[in-house]
Amino acid sequence: MIEQKITFDRFIRWALTALVVLAVLFLLNRLSGVLLPFFVAWLLAYLLYPLVKFVQYKLHVPTRFLSIIVTLIFVTAVVGGVIYLIIPPMVEQFEKLGKIIINYIHQAAHINDFPDMVRNWMLENNAIIERFFTSGDMGEALKTAMPQLFSVLGKTANVIISIIASGITLLYMFFILLDYEYLSANWIKIFPKKNRPFWSELMQDVERELNNYIRGQGMVALCMGIMFCIGFTIIDFPMAIGLGILIGIMDMVPYLHTLALIPTAILALLKAADTGGNFWMIFGTAVLVFAIVQLITDLIVTPKIMGKAMRLNPAVLLLSISVWGSLLGFIGLIIALPLTTLLIAYYQRYVTRETEEETVGETPPAIPKKGKK
Repeated sequence: MIEQKITFDRFIRWALTALVVLAVLFLLNRLSGVLLPFFVAWLLAYLLYPLVKFVQYKLHVPTRFLSIIVTLIFVTAVVGGVIYLIIPPMVEQFEKLGKIIINYIHQAAHINDFPDMVRNWMLENNAIIERFFTSGDMGEALKTAMPQLFSVLGKTANVIISIIASGITLLYMFFILLDYEYLSANWIKIFPKKNRPFWSELMQDVERELNNYIRGQGMVALCMGIMFCIGFTIIDFPMAIGLGILIGIMDMVPYLHTLALIPTAILALLKAADTGGNFWMIFGTAVLVFAIVQLITDLIVTPKIMGKAMRLNPAVLLLSISVWGSLLGFIGLIIALPLTTLLIAYYQRYVTRETEEETVGETPPAIPKKGKK
């Protein structure tokens, strides 16, 4: 191996490259709010493109514009149908729970008219209320409450900005889908010609592993949703099918479905109040369903499906989820499997060069020699 001397020109080139990388990272950080809708739109376009292509070429819709419109209508209808299966029954259950709580308050405190009770309390304590508003405690309370009020207003503004960003994201997605083939084929031209093979091969690896991950995680989420529907139906839990579907959708992001324990606890409380059963027994049974389904998913479903899709050993799968979850928290759980596979593919392609060695080391098929005539 010939050692390369570090010349002044080479040092300057390295320094300039490092400065360019730092400048790009700084610029990305400053423009993250602007760039995030674009990247989300590209991801949505990537997911919807096969459906758009199917509508245009298989269903013979004449133009790409109409194909995108038909696809968006279909996706909106599917999402609306799922929401219709989940949200109205959930709202109905919460209204029922509210009525049960109000009846319990009336029976326990012997209160028939809550507004009259408040009015009578204010009349009885009128002097104390006036003294509070004219004292210095009121000023201190206002000083404490104003920052909280501005915080609420700021969060409201963030919600409005998020809605606007969602509209911009949909607009980006629409225009990306219009020229998806051209953009996906010519994005490589932003790099110099000598660097294009590297970025092209790397993006091929990214696309392959992303396809495998989405397909595998979708199958895992489907299996988990079916198991929860069956488990909740067996224990006669409220909203068994709707809650199972909700958990299956949430599991498209690994381990996000654990947040479903909150509506599960509320539904368990509703069933206990409605039937007179023990809340802890009902909730404990539901938690047992969670534990059994999670155990089956972690030990059987995820290793079988994701291990086959991502071509990783089950032990490596569990280790990658633990490591990335520890390093990056919840985001690490989301990107653990595709990122691990991508790093392994990069290491094999550019560090150990196993792919090239396998290609070079393959013995070409023997050419049969012609016999002498």
